[in-house]
Amino acid sequence: MRNEKGRATRAVHAGSEVNETSSVAMPIFQTSTFRFRDVEEGRELSAATAPSHLYTRWGNPTTRAAELAIADLEGGEAALCFSSGMAAGSTAVMATVQAGDHVVVAASLYAGMIELFERVLPRFGVDATFADGTNLGAFEAAIEDRTRLIYVETPANPTLSLTDLAAVAALAKARDCFTIADNTWASPVNQRPLELGIDAVVHSATKYLGGHTDVISGAAVGAQEWTDRVWPMLKVLGGCPSPHDAYLLQRGIKTITVRVARQNATALELASFLEEHPLVDRVHYPGLESHPQHDLAVRQMPGGFGGMLAFEVDGGFDAGKRVLERLELAIHAVSLGGIETLAVHPASTTHGPLTPEERERAGISDGLVRVSVGLEDADDLIGDFDQALTS
Repeated sequence: MRNEKGRATRAVHAGSEVNETSSVAMPIFQTSTFRFRDVEEGRELSAATAPSHLYTRWGNPTTRAAELAIADLEGGEAALCFSSGMAAGSTAVMATVQAGDHVVVAASLYAGMIELFERVLPRFGVDATFADGTNLGAFEAAIEDRTRLIYVETPANPTLSLTDLAAVAALAKARDCFTIADNTWASPVNQRPLELGIDAVVHSATKYLGGHTDVISGAAVGAQEWTDRVWPMLKVLGGCPSPHDAYLLQRGIKTITVRVARQNATALELASFLEEHPLVDRVHYPGLESHPQHDLAVRQMPGGFGGMLAFEVDGGFDAGKRVLERLELAIHAVSLGGIETLAVHPASTTHGPLTPEERERAGISDGLVRVSVGLEDADDLIGDFDQALTS
């Protein structure tokens, strides 16, 4: 008999130990502050890391339940929740580096994080070099004596290129660099970077962890020592989630394994259809054997290949825009990981703030369409994309 319970069981029950009430669902502790029993308790809580019963900007029981669940799913010692994925990513990075440091960053990743490394951190004395995330040699060549962090996102947004996490982790350890991986697109159901040697993981928990397109949240997971360093930055910058957001996040986590399994299967069906479509030039999905890193995906993503895919249509910007405007079932909207299928044109929306040169470096063509597969029937989605391409 196994000592460790299955992942689906843990997703349902992780974090319940902080629920001291008789309610089956974790209550929403909708309060800004907590009453102390005595002065000594106030002193102890004020000196603690992320205390759950002091002040909700510092911590909250509902938030703690979500943090415990996320740490369990990712296999980390501890986790912290944030008000957004950008709050999680930026706070995690800023807690890890300081003025004079250098960061090596995978070239293809979420536009907000590109802006952080390209435009914000240099103002505080932290420089970044962007490297091809698919090429270990490019990471190695970019490392300097002052490099302290390697930051990657895999699968990458929006090209679904992969980074070999185990290889990057080994390289970083040999060069005394810390590693952070954005695991948003894969989710901890499909991929667990900490098991591959990565030091810390960040999430836009808005996406698969929340899963219902109704909450904005973020998370960072790693060793207790690292989250102890991140928490003071969270406290100072103030990017904490509200108790209600933490409740919605924890509710979503309970169903993540069944949701993601369905999205994995449907995404593969849709990607396979699009790959054969005469009006589609190229499909980006790691579950396809035609994906240049399919073998890596098989090794690195044991739970499945994810619910995200992208495809390119001939005709550039106008052609991509035309497909989006003809979709009837898939919703034309940003974000991803929810129960509804969403489609977006990155060149005009998610990565629109970037310069054409930055988009080219990230591998984003003007005709690229990004799709977040939801829980609809696969045949209905295939029919919708077929009519949008051919009508």
